[in-house]
Amino acid sequence: MYRTHTCGELRISNLNQEVTLSGWVQRVRNLGAMTFVDLRDRYGISQLFFDENISAELKKKLDTLGREYVIQAKGTVIERASKNSKIPTGEIEIKINDITILSESQTPPFTIEDKTDGGDELRMKYRYLDIRRNPVRQGLELRHRVGQEVRKYLDGQNFMEIETPVLIKSTPEGARDFIVPSRMNPNQFYALPQSPQTFKQLLMIGGCDRYFQIVKCFRDEDLRADRQPEFTQIDCEMSFVDQDDVTNMFEGMTKHLFKVVKNIELGDFPKMTYADAMKYYGSDKPDIRFGMRFVELKEIVGGKNFVVFDSAEYVGGICAEGCSEYTRKQLDELTKFVQRPQVGAKGLVYVKCNADGTFKSSVDKFYSQDDLKTWADAMSAKPGDLLLILAGNTAKTQNALNELRLHMGKELGLRNPNEFAPMWVVDFPLLEWDEDNNRFHAMHHPFTSPNPSDMHLFDTDPGKVRARAYDLVINGVEIGGGSIRIHNTELQKTMFKHLGFSDEEAREQFGFLMDAFQYGAPPHGGVAFGFDRLVSMFAGQDSIRDFIAFPKNNHGRDVMIDAPSMVADAQLQELFLALKKPDVNN
Repeated sequence: MYRTHTCGELRISNLNQEVTLSGWVQRVRNLGAMTFVDLRDRYGISQLFFDENISAELKKKLDTLGREYVIQAKGTVIERASKNSKIPTGEIEIKINDITILSESQTPPFTIEDKTDGGDELRMKYRYLDIRRNPVRQGLELRHRVGQEVRKYLDGQNFMEIETPVLIKSTPEGARDFIVPSRMNPNQFYALPQSPQTFKQLLMIGGCDRYFQIVKCFRDEDLRADRQPEFTQIDCEMSFVDQDDVTNMFEGMTKHLFKVVKNIELGDFPKMTYADAMKYYGSDKPDIRFGMRFVELKEIVGGKNFVVFDSAEYVGGICAEGCSEYTRKQLDELTKFVQRPQVGAKGLVYVKCNADGTFKSSVDKFYSQDDLKTWADAMSAKPGDLLLILAGNTAKTQNALNELRLHMGKELGLRNPNEFAPMWVVDFPLLEWDEDNNRFHAMHHPFTSPNPSDMHLFDTDPGKVRARAYDLVINGVEIGGGSIRIHNTELQKTMFKHLGFSDEEAREQFGFLMDAFQYGAPPHGGVAFGFDRLVSMFAGQDSIRDFIAFPKNNHGRDVMIDAPSMVADAQLQELFLALKKPDVNN
């Protein structure tokens, strides 16, 4: 038996017990007459005590110990003279009578402690060492717990967990596929799934009316803090449901998770249309923890010979409460912020609503006090507030104003990480126009059902057709999204037509699904949650990396195992792939 207890288990109630612990040496402190060793495992740290009367053989072993050595220690639990209230085992220590070195260790490349001296890339290269640190291990434990609670909740709602294939067919919609050559089928390729979408629809046709899967998905796209080339979804589908049935079910699941994981009771989730989200927040995932809704000003600011406003397609602003005392330096910093390439505005107009009822603006040359009061009234501003206004192309300006709003919310302490404001965004456009390819794309995917009341617009203005789609947004982060699906062949054909598919292309890509529709497809819909993103939100972090055991870096590389990598020519020949050497100049 390597251990009778874990390193985080023993308490004062275990006094005088003979115990055996195993773990990693965190630290050795030799004080001359006595030596202390902190022994660590997944469950915590126990202090080992060696007095001056230990045997020569035990002293020899003790003298060889280094950081991260794996040892087995046997001894008696005693009360600690100098107690440590910061750890659960801080009232006791183990007086050691024997140790066994199970494995030696080189000096690790960074300290295995909560606050480490290792940078991101170094810790990813030695990820197996990084996992020994409490923050990473706790992230993985949190992930495990959330996964278990998801399964408990969905099992209690009669969902079945069903695995779907990983080697599937490549489709032209969505992000780029990762493709896998087939040795047994020369010059043909599988794709790794971006989502189990068509398979879960086929399961509904198969009568499995409530399906879920915590599933790996793959997208060959550019990376950032909340994206990885392989990620995990909580993927779900239900039959004989409408939109409210799906949103109610997964609103319930979200409330359950917040209650058991965070001990937070969430209220009902408001619904906001996509059109209102863009109009008032410039984003389809608005953060509603605070106000500062957009106010459109184009109608009341024109005709004063201020060319920036007169020539703009859109003029809009936000009201920052209590900020009229901002200095010129602070206002210049805000201007620089909106002019950053990532934000994209050309400039910023401000209006200070002074405490005495007067106004001071950056456009006083063009606008009178009465004009500025009209703006302030339109924006429900009070004395002491600050108006921040942008102008330009509608889409770009709304996006820039969204970035400014979020920036101000952060600066003013309005984005409380311990407050959670969930909501559903609904009524998305079914289609979005692609200027580069001069065609429509599905905003969600080609199987999303159109709003029945908009069917007449397909022939006259397809861009205005709304989808029966919904996204769950919490604190400005899209946590999940889904839709009611098309479940009859003719409507699916109409959808493919407006996406630019010929009948032959639609048949080649999705004939299996259209055939299945002919054998009795129930009305169905579903949702997929970003599991990694959900866990990181529970932990109060923006990056999902520390909640994935072995993540990739920003270039999609696993620096620990050095992947992706070149493969042998013989393997390429087996796969019937042309042998091309990489161009080192590109």
